[in-house]
Amino acid sequence: MDGETLEIRLKIAGKTYTMQIPPEKEEAYRLAERVINRHVAEYEKARLDGYGPIDYLAIVALQLAVSNIRMTQSRQVGDSDLQRIAELSDALKEHLNR
Repeated sequence: MDGETLEIRLKIAGKTYTMQIPPEKEEAYRLAERVINRHVAEYEKARLDGYGPIDYLAIVALQLAVSNIRMTQSRQVGDSDLQRIAELSDALKEHLNR
């Protein structure tokens, strides 16, 4: 069913947002809503002087972006890793062909 969308409402930091998304992505959006609200609530509870809802959202956005970057970097394989994998593969093939 190409092109099918689902209208959902997400409440983030007290404000409701209506979005059109593919139905198969609803669970991810709902989980993201919970994660963001949980982090915002933690900062609100800390009552940082001079900080408001927009500041908390900015901090949460930064925190999640850094987490995403770290995850992406940890999944990257360097050239030396690929070379070592190729060497191990060759050694395994040689051993199995004996």
